[in-house]
Amino acid sequence: MILLDAAPLGPLQLNATLLVEFVAFLIMLGILARWVYPRVMIAAEERQNQIKQQLDQAEKAREDAEGRRREAEGQIQQAREQAGQIIDRANRTGERIVQEAQEKAKEEARRIVEAARRDIDTERQKAIQSIREEMADIVGGALTKIVGDSLDGDRHRKLIEATIDKVQQ
Repeated sequence: MILLDAAPLGPLQLNATLLVEFVAFLIMLGILARWVYPRVMIAAEERQNQIKQQLDQAEKAREDAEGRRREAEGQIQQAREQAGQIIDRANRTGERIVQEAQEKAKEEARRIVEAARRDIDTERQKAIQSIREEMADIVGGALTKIVGDSLDGDRHRKLIEATIDKVQQ
């Protein structure tokens, strides 16, 4: 028979306490394996699944954010294009307005010059008529002095006008 207390094994001595502790350890492993380990594994798997879901959600959120960023960049580009078109239209409209204003100003200037020419012609005609009448009176007075008697009004007038026409030519 082997004595359990007598066998020296170095720092470990084989004795009843060691066997009881070993059996208790195995029982504890059995209890842990039977009731605790499955729960820990289930909790770990749940945590792992939860982390995976969060990673999937984060990836999906990143993809959504990337899609929104691209969409926003597209909208910004479209807004820039529209702004460019609006600016071009505004420039063309401004140029057209300036051109129309210049044309109106030219037309107004032409109209004013034409009106001034008509006024000048009218005034010139009035001046010529006034000079004719004064000349007629002067010539009529001179003729009366030269001829000595007066002519009748109608003959007198015709003679004066004929003389003025000869002078103008």
